[in-house]
Amino acid sequence: MQPKNTHILLWLLAAVPMVLLTPSCRNVSSQDLVDFNFDIRPVLSDKCFKCHGPDANQRKAGLRLDTEEGAYAALKDDPNQFVIVPGDLDQSVLYHRIITTDSTNMMPPPESNLALTEAEIELFRRWIEQGAEYRPHWAFIPPESTDLPEVAEKDWPVSDLDYYVLAKMEAQGLEPNPEADPAHLLKRLAFDLTGLPPSLDLQERFLADPSPKAYEKVVDELLASPHYGEKMALYWLDVARYADSHGYQDDGLRTMWPWRDWVIHAFNENYSYDRFLTWQLAGDLIPNATKETKLATGFNRNHKITQEGGVIDEEYRIEYVTDRTNTFGKAFLGLTFECAKCHDHKYDPISQRDYYSTFAFFDQVPEKGIFGTIDASFADPPNMEITNEDVEGILNFVNKTDTAKLEVMIMQDSAGMRVTQVLDRGLYDAKTDTVTPALPVAILPFDTSQYPANRLGLAKWLLDEDNPLTARVFVNRIWQEVFGRGIVKTSGDFGMQGELPTNLALLDWLAIDFRENGWDVKRLMKQIMMSSTYRQSAVAGPEKLEKDPENIYLSRAPRLRLPAENVRDLVLASSGLLNETVGGPSVKTYQPDGIWEVATSGRGSLANYSQDHGDDLYRRGMYQFIKRTVPPPVMLMFDASNRDQCEVRRLRTNTPLQALVMMNDPHVLEGARVMAEHLMAEPGDVTDKITKAFQLIICREPDADELQILEGHFREESELFAADPANAAAILRSGEFPRATVENVTTLAALMQVVHTIYNMEEALMKT
Repeated sequence: MQPKNTHILLWLLAAVPMVLLTPSCRNVSSQDLVDFNFDIRPVLSDKCFKCHGPDANQRKAGLRLDTEEGAYAALKDDPNQFVIVPGDLDQSVLYHRIITTDSTNMMPPPESNLALTEAEIELFRRWIEQGAEYRPHWAFIPPESTDLPEVAEKDWPVSDLDYYVLAKMEAQGLEPNPEADPAHLLKRLAFDLTGLPPSLDLQERFLADPSPKAYEKVVDELLASPHYGEKMALYWLDVARYADSHGYQDDGLRTMWPWRDWVIHAFNENYSYDRFLTWQLAGDLIPNATKETKLATGFNRNHKITQEGGVIDEEYRIEYVTDRTNTFGKAFLGLTFECAKCHDHKYDPISQRDYYSTFAFFDQVPEKGIFGTIDASFADPPNMEITNEDVEGILNFVNKTDTAKLEVMIMQDSAGMRVTQVLDRGLYDAKTDTVTPALPVAILPFDTSQYPANRLGLAKWLLDEDNPLTARVFVNRIWQEVFGRGIVKTSGDFGMQGELPTNLALLDWLAIDFRENGWDVKRLMKQIMMSSTYRQSAVAGPEKLEKDPENIYLSRAPRLRLPAENVRDLVLASSGLLNETVGGPSVKTYQPDGIWEVATSGRGSLANYSQDHGDDLYRRGMYQFIKRTVPPPVMLMFDASNRDQCEVRRLRTNTPLQALVMMNDPHVLEGARVMAEHLMAEPGDVTDKITKAFQLIICREPDADELQILEGHFREESELFAADPANAAAILRSGEFPRATVENVTTLAALMQVVHTIYNMEEALMKT
């Protein structure tokens, strides 16, 4: 039974703002110097590189526009004419081709369905007149230090990063918002740093603390929470494509949760990012490698694995190496390496040879395309056993609670080097030229006198101070986790088809500061949390919505729906149901009947869904069992990853299914029932109980209007249940948690409906 008062629900439920697209080019006045990277290259990449870019197989007329040499070259069929002559429009054939109305000479050609706008043509005209300077793609130039920009509102910045944000804001005619009120700020902090709502105790302590250090103290307290590691690990599980099954059709059981425990441990212990990165890529190759460093390499074995008979072994082995290569490119470099598997990259300077030279780093694992059976009791080799002695010693962060044998997949290179060859069109059996381990020169040459030709050398190359991408990509992703949008919106594509950074100076400052301060992740998080930028109110007036609907310039705090896992966590934590155990095996919670059975091959231990019970039902969302072919449906409705491949940015959608989940999902109804039972056992009148429920869920006190509406809803529900006691008894059977003995069933059911309605408030699921 659901609340009858539909006008209340319509008032409480509201839509998340739609995402708007931003233009790829900045506004350039007639007096500005045209910037190649920000004004010209995006147009070339969108409309010219397909035929005149890095891909030699698709290049037309021998003309290349992605390099300075190609753009300044003579035409292939007329050595007396040149593509671009800096400073000379008349002698620049490119300019004449983009302004002509003759369809036989027009560029882009009409049949391409591409065309330059008048504004774009004007940019090219001015750029050529100004000297047509080419520069490497901005992301391939190492971050550059700059002086702090001048700002008008000098009292606002409290951190250097605030200067960069404010300068961009003021250039757009925007002003920063006032600081958010303490209640909203605390909720924002708690969800950003732990993924959980602040407890009533923390709310009361923070709101009652008048000291100037009150805010910093709560930041430090949340950073020290064991739940901090869980929150930070959540996005990394998407990057690492962590799941509890192998994928493909049979989709058998996989045991990699000890690696997940390590990730949580690494964030809680504040492992520096250089260690975090090195151990995951090459923890088996570092001097004095331990079981912990080897466990970290499970990152590379999280890819899908087939267990189906009849497959071609080498075909699938190549698929596994391909997945590791693609994941490396996206996770650590923010580049679409996968586009170069079958041919030279059409937009970025990554040749097919570069791809397989990178592939060579991951091609040395002594693995098979298929190993074992669907219900094999051991991990595919190379693997490592985790003993009870390990759990009591070096792996004391692994939450192993029984004596059963526990094995996980790890990395290990073969005794002899496997020969790696370029695969024609990416086909596993079409091997051509032999390659050795190397990386794209356009990023940073792989100098074998500096780096060993293995995965440890790969990690060292990533961490070289001249590598332009590693620090930028990571700080951008952290920025995205906090503000909902990266400084580079396309956080998985820093290449030429990716969006331009909205504030390159800020991105570079963050990257340099992060690297120069020991790759300290907690320091980076605290730096952002302490900034004036972060602490703004999320209130958006009409002027700000008109000038900056996507909040690109951060003149207000973003309003973001909680990640899928934290939607579940909110209900469990606020209702008192949450099992706070950190780490351990994944659990199977409430799920509609028959979903697995319809979508499975019908073989193995995962053919049928076997729900867990007891405390396991109340574990955090990040511990829900992920079967790749049938991920948890509620998680998918709230845009969680299915973990098929590396994913660095989740979408945020707003659909009626999400409202239906919050109104009907057993765990939400159970949470409402259990909270109502707890409230009924406490002293105080109905107003006190509703107020406390509101504080637990919304994390602030209700105002007078809100309280009046909720009290009216309680009275209406009480009357309905008094007239129909059977419905009251039915709704109170929600969930498996033991039911408390409450004499006044009508009042309990009505209070449960009020709590359930508060869970369905838009503000409940929003970080504001």
